[in-house]
Amino acid sequence: MAVHDDCKLKFLELKAKRNYRFIIFKIEAQQVVVDKLGSPQETYEDFTASLPADECRYAVFDFDFTTNENCQKSKIFFIAWSPDTSRVRMKMVYASSKDRFKRELDGIQVELQATDPSEMSLDIVKGRAL
Repeated sequence: MAVHDDCKLKFLELKAKRNYRFIIFKIEAQQVVVDKLGSPQETYEDFTASLPADECRYAVFDFDFTTNENCQKSKIFFIAWSPDTSRVRMKMVYASSKDRFKRELDGIQVELQATDPSEMSLDIVKGRAL
């Protein structure tokens, strides 16, 4: 599975310049490509609404939060979205390519696997960030 150069470039922009709130990736013609970019003003709700209900995706989300000590922090989440309603073949392709793709993105701090929206609720993300 190839990874399009654009994926790495956009991820670096998210990580270093904070140009995006999130990036959604999809596998197309045997390579991982950028599917959607979320502007810095977009929220976690905008992000979850951007994930298709019946197709797998990889996503990166830059999550800002405040610690118990009142410090502003941010963590980069890698989310493997694999809804139960997606095709079995698609789930297999995404599952088998995930680790290789994740290695291309240097700076992922937390990984989440989700098969339905409840598995990646804002509360779960907050809990994993702290």
